[in-house]
Amino acid sequence: MKEKTYIKKRILKGKCQSLAFYLCRIFPIDKNLISLCTFEGKGGFGCNPKYIAEELHRRNPKYKFVWLVNDESWEKEFPDYIKKVRNSSLWSRAYWLTRSKIWIDNYRKPLGTVKRKRQYYINVNHYTVGIKCTGLLRGAGFSKMAYIVSKNDSDMIDELIIDSKWCEQCFDKALVYHGHMLKTGAPRCDVLYGDRTEQKLKFRKRHGLPEDAKVLMFAPTFREGAKNGVRSVYSEVWTIDFRRLIANLESKFGGDWYICVRVHPQLAPTFKEYKDEELKDRIIDESQADDFYELLAGMDAYITDYSSAIFEAGFAKIPSFVYADDMEKYSHDRGSLYWNLTSDPHDHVTNNKTAHPNMDLVFPFPIATDNDELEKLIQSFDKTNYEDGLDIFHKTIGLIFEGNASQKLADRIEEMINLK
Repeated sequence: MKEKTYIKKRILKGKCQSLAFYLCRIFPIDKNLISLCTFEGKGGFGCNPKYIAEELHRRNPKYKFVWLVNDESWEKEFPDYIKKVRNSSLWSRAYWLTRSKIWIDNYRKPLGTVKRKRQYYINVNHYTVGIKCTGLLRGAGFSKMAYIVSKNDSDMIDELIIDSKWCEQCFDKALVYHGHMLKTGAPRCDVLYGDRTEQKLKFRKRHGLPEDAKVLMFAPTFREGAKNGVRSVYSEVWTIDFRRLIANLESKFGGDWYICVRVHPQLAPTFKEYKDEELKDRIIDESQADDFYELLAGMDAYITDYSSAIFEAGFAKIPSFVYADDMEKYSHDRGSLYWNLTSDPHDHVTNNKTAHPNMDLVFPFPIATDNDELEKLIQSFDKTNYEDGLDIFHKTIGLIFEGNASQKLADRIEEMINLK
């Protein structure tokens, strides 16, 4: 009963807010105005929209960019050519979106948002190949309210960006979207393509590390839940042993190793409570950085539990490991996973056929559930076997990873800008 009442209130609020968008139609569309947003206004200058904006600005300084930012993220820094505008204010959001020729977003627009004719909305998403099921494939984990908001957003999208046959096979089932999918690859992954020396040196210089230092990123997944309409970010206690991890990395690969920790920004204060005098110079907290992929490009190895970024690390052949000590619980809480992690042996995890009935895949990353297993995986890691497995996986899913997704999308957006 509470959920039904909550949904009715949200729908009524959305209808009322839509009036602002209709009233703002007294202002003409500016064909050179491009609005961008990440993570419902909570993100900064990062993810796929960042790389598209950089490419468009490089091509034509006449393009005008506004970035929709929530009040709590207002202090985030943007380039001079991007104007920050308040996403938290209905009239600000309605005015700038209604006037923009192009919308670029990696998430979804709030209920009540209305797009007008001759506007082009390209959704660049914030995930492609992954571990966690999304949308309708989550089953009961996907609320009625989430469906309504997603449906409203999807009905406005003109094109959705994907990077593989994997996405083609599951997004029509997972997302409340049945429009055109543009297979260009993800712009944020362009920085991972080819030689990453520049990004590695940049990271080490910023943190005062030797140029030959080795760095592993530990990035547990973003977790969010809702109760009675109130959303919150949460995390289990991390059981990974950083001392043991560093010792194993140095024993196996040589050199001096450091750990770059990337937890969700809202959990950063929790991680700051982690104290270990012996490791204080070996652990770098990058939880507040806006651009995850620029960081990832500077890494030598990667560990997560369920984050889809492990696949993108794999695009660049970065040695990557899963450390997940709560598979049964997480799978139950999440609703479903794209991989049979809880039923298959860890050295041969197959794909969930509900999501991908026409694909026969084997999970390409080593999986550990405790520190003993993680040690064994690191010590037995074979670069040739790992990369061969990734090559097979990428071929099977039809991956598009060519380092030029930003250029492809800039071409498409300029085509729409010039369309009368």
